[in-house]
Amino acid sequence: MSDDREIEWWDYEDAEEMAAAVAGDIGFIIDSAIDARGAAVIALSGGKTPIPIYAKLAAAKHDWKRVTIVPVDERIVPLGDPLSNVTMIAKAFLPKGARVMPIVPTATADYKAAGRSADALMQDLHWPLDLCLLGVGADGHTASIFPGPDYDEALSGPNERRALGVMPDPLPKEAPVARVTLSRAAIVSARALIIAVTGDAKKKVIEAAIKQGPSSKYPIGRVLADAELPVDIHWAAE
Repeated sequence: MSDDREIEWWDYEDAEEMAAAVAGDIGFIIDSAIDARGAAVIALSGGKTPIPIYAKLAAAKHDWKRVTIVPVDERIVPLGDPLSNVTMIAKAFLPKGARVMPIVPTATADYKAAGRSADALMQDLHWPLDLCLLGVGADGHTASIFPGPDYDEALSGPNERRALGVMPDPLPKEAPVARVTLSRAAIVSARALIIAVTGDAKKKVIEAAIKQGPSSKYPIGRVLADAELPVDIHWAAE
């Protein structure tokens, strides 16, 4: 599936089987990071696909008080809003004692300012991240790296920039709001990168994106192009 990169596919019969496997892998990464460095810092995605993963992960016994979780990306909406990724993540892991860190503490009309604020918060974390868990949209976007005026900055901005504000163009129908996202540089600097998706359409998009490489028309292809870390892609039929 890859050239000189380590990209490994894991296929499952259904989303429940995938959720158990991915939760197990994330749990291993958390425990290993705590053993090695005394703490784990992970970035998790929003959306519907990872919800069963988080349910299984939260049910497992880990030293949650040593775990910091940030969203891979966030919609610029108030905390508690149904579109808020960190709100969904917090419901699973705050009761366990994990530190779940909002990267958009307050909604603002100035998405660039929201991005600068998120980047400042991110700079205080321990880098590199121990894990980045990504999803992929049917249009090939990942995190909130979408085509639009901020696309090149998200993909090719300074390596030290962890997060930035983005305005997708066109705005996604399911969540027509500006975003804050981890940059490509922040994502590919992680110690581990996992992608979890369901459905044939997304599998075909990812396969095409990887094949296209640096010239890919899909954001996920651009994110993975020339990435030096191993990537595990977990896929299940819907």
